[in-house]
Amino acid sequence: MEIGSRLRRAREKAGISQRTLAKRAGITNSTISLMESNGTNPSIGALKRVLDAMSVSLSDFFAMDEPDRPQSFYKASELTEIGKGSVSLRQVGSNLAGRQLQILSETWQPGADTGKISLTHEGEEGGVVISGFIEITVDDERCILGPGDAYNFDSRRPHRFRCVGDEPARCISACTPPTV
Repeated sequence: MEIGSRLRRAREKAGISQRTLAKRAGITNSTISLMESNGTNPSIGALKRVLDAMSVSLSDFFAMDEPDRPQSFYKASELTEIGKGSVSLRQVGSNLAGRQLQILSETWQPGADTGKISLTHEGEEGGVVISGFIEITVDDERCILGPGDAYNFDSRRPHRFRCVGDEPARCISACTPPTV
C-alpha cells in the first residue's frame, strides 16, 4: 500500500494545500511533500497527527478505495492553478505522481515575466503560442513568438519568459519530467 498517494488523495479531497495541512499538523511543508512522494515512511503517530489535521480517522484513511485508473480527460474547470500573480499556469491534473509529462494552459498578463534570473531544470519543454506575444530567451538567443509560433528546448539551458505587447499572451506548454 502506498501511503503517499493515499495521503495526497485525502488532502485533495479535503481541498487543502500541502502548506495549509503542514500548518494545521504542526510540521513542515517539506515533510508533507516527502510523505506524499513516498520519500519518507511516517510513523503511525506522525500519520495520525496529519490525518487529524484533515479530520480523517486512521480507519477511514486505510479504508479509502484505490482509484481504478488515472484520470484521462479533464474539463476546463478541473485544471489546477499552480501559477500566481500576473501569470496563470493551469495544470492538466492535480496529481502528477507517476506521470512523465506536465501540460499547462498558460496566461501571461502584459509585462509578466519569470524574473531576471534564468530558470534551469532537468528535462525538455515546449509549447505553442495561442494568442498575444511572448519573448523567450534561451542561453543568449532571444525570440518574440506570436500566435501559431512554437518553442522546444532542453530545460537545462538557462531560459526565461516575458509577455510583450498590450494584450495577455496565451500558450499551451508541456514539460517532461514534470516540474513543481
